[in-house]
Amino acid sequence: MAHHARSAALVRRWLTEQLQGLSSELVADAAMIGTELVANAVRHATPLPGGVVSVGCEVTDTHIEISVTDGGSDSTPRPRRASMDDVDGRGLTIVNALAQCWGVRMGNDGQSVWAWLGPVRATLPTPVT
Repeated sequence: MAHHARSAALVRRWLTEQLQGLSSELVADAAMIGTELVANAVRHATPLPGGVVSVGCEVTDTHIEISVTDGGSDSTPRPRRASMDDVDGRGLTIVNALAQCWGVRMGNDGQSVWAWLGPVRATLPTPVT
């Protein structure tokens, strides 16, 4: 995805498509988390080579992991306390509220912020036997 604010909407649509068949509440939470992580990467971090951020979505039988990798920033991502008058600053607070857990991984390819949602098992379709 391009390191641009418009990418948040693209990620929201992409995640909604990727997670078809799961509960609408889980898909909505995943789309919100993906949107917030991309928006934070665009606003606070440098892009990866090529002017992009990388977005991943992995679904297991227990959870969904959404990750956004960027070129990193001078500070480690963390929630902040936004006042009622602040127009921004709530992204990771939203992620923290919706996800089972989230964190930051540093690697050779950049900095990844990831979040887990679930449980997925209860929302997967039952196989027909």
